[in-house]
Amino acid sequence: MIIIDTALAKREAEGRPVRVGMVGAGFMAKGVALQIKNHVPGMELVAISNRTIERARETYNEAGITDVEEISSVEALQENIRNGRYSITNDPMLLCRAEGIDAILEVTGAVEFGAQVALEAIQNGKHTIMMDAEVDGTVGPILKVYADKAGVVFTNVDGDQPGVIMNLYRYVKSIGMKPVLCGNIKGLHDPYRNPTTQEGFAKRWGQNPAMVTSFADGTKISFEQAIVANGTGMRVAKRGMLGPYAPQGANIRESVNLFPLEELTNGPGIVDYVVGIAEPAGGVFVLATQDNPRQQHYLNYYKMGEGPLYCFYTPYHLCHLEVPLTIARAVLFNDAALTPLDRPYVEVVTAAKKDLKAGETIDGIGHYMTYGLCENADVTERENLLPIGVAEGCVLKRDIPKDQVLTYDDVILPEGRTIDKLREEQRKYFASALSETKEQEPNKTAMA
Repeated sequence: MIIIDTALAKREAEGRPVRVGMVGAGFMAKGVALQIKNHVPGMELVAISNRTIERARETYNEAGITDVEEISSVEALQENIRNGRYSITNDPMLLCRAEGIDAILEVTGAVEFGAQVALEAIQNGKHTIMMDAEVDGTVGPILKVYADKAGVVFTNVDGDQPGVIMNLYRYVKSIGMKPVLCGNIKGLHDPYRNPTTQEGFAKRWGQNPAMVTSFADGTKISFEQAIVANGTGMRVAKRGMLGPYAPQGANIRESVNLFPLEELTNGPGIVDYVVGIAEPAGGVFVLATQDNPRQQHYLNYYKMGEGPLYCFYTPYHLCHLEVPLTIARAVLFNDAALTPLDRPYVEVVTAAKKDLKAGETIDGIGHYMTYGLCENADVTERENLLPIGVAEGCVLKRDIPKDQVLTYDDVILPEGRTIDKLREEQRKYFASALSETKEQEPNKTAMA
């Protein structure tokens, strides 16, 4: 949205910057801090919260801000905001409750913790921006209900693939096309990767091995495509998505030949991905149709091909560079880059990465025991499947063979978690919608 730069420049000239509180101080958070400080006039990162306080200080320092103050109360934070000072704390709820903060950016990737932060931010009237697809894909629809009631925006971010896909989806619709597939691009998909196999790559880029593993084992892309589905009303064609492999050296335009046409055009469309595309390796794409013969003639003239599928793509996603633009869209225009539509459409369910034994406690996303698969929400509800966003910390009641999908009946949930309370509230709130079996939904089979 090109108008954002003008709006931010106006806020800068007026001395009324958009004030942001950030929760998290990892790899992406450092990039966001650097971007806001050096390249986004009209916006201030007034506070950072992180469990390890020195990481928050380090994030500010790497952005060129060395004069920061550790605080432990809402009053101290508000005083610093009024006086133009930067604050760090290990208590994220202070940021959520403080006056003078317009938006909370949650960038931890933690599900239980992230859900707590999002809920607190929304209930305190803060626009809530999630660099946390795991929370969004687990309880995003009910958090959107809370946000609507509070009159604030709940959104995932532009720059990361889901937000870039949504920008493209909106653009394609705006020019009169019908989007039938929202697609992501992967270079590697191996559901059995773990932090040990990914340690070298993670070290090279300064990232968390578990986070890197979630990219490789398909869990992250499952969450990303689930929140795109929830923002568009699309479905998945089968459990785990189709995920075709592209021929060596293929360009994304060849994706029009990789998916069965009937799966795309019979119904509301699907979310999916391709593996191995050479160009653009870091991009996203949308496949669309146009029924008007005259418009088809024009599209062919514009070198989009003869159809029936037309490929639109963005050749990159620049995560931290575009996050401030998402914040500005929420605060200045009340516009969400990507937010749940009206109910859950796709969930991310839990599959066993190896043979699991009764009595074991399930480890976290991107670890050694489980990986995530997209499944349509009505199927998830009907079969009582266990979302991977709630799987960590659950104790297994019985042995589970490798690649089997888990159900709630297979586990004992930890007590007292916010994520479970929100899941139950979400299930009840959308019960009637989830119980409806729609003829146009694709018929899926479990992925082996």
